Amino acid sequence: MTKWTPTHEAPEPLEGPVVATITGGTIIWFVLFLAQLPFYGWYEDHGHAWWIWTCLAGAGLGLIGIWYVRKRDAAIKRAAAAAAVPAAE
Repeated sequence: MTKWTPTHEAPEPLEGPVVATITGGTIIWFVLFLAQLPFYGWYEDHGHAWWIWTCLAGAGLGLIGIWYVRKRDAAIKRAAAAAAVPAAE
């Protein structure tokens, strides 16, 4: 098992506009769901109705993701603000 164990440290995670990225992805999933909905009959006839429900699931999970990353972002900002304030004696 040691032959697959990495010998170097993992890099720091990349930070960026996480909330905007997740929100944009959620919007794209929902737009794809709405765009495919009028063609439900065709998808159903060809056995591809799961494409529509995949888009809806992506939008639903994206809503959970938006909630999560907003809470995470707020917690990171609170921790940074607490670290910036000197300890009171």
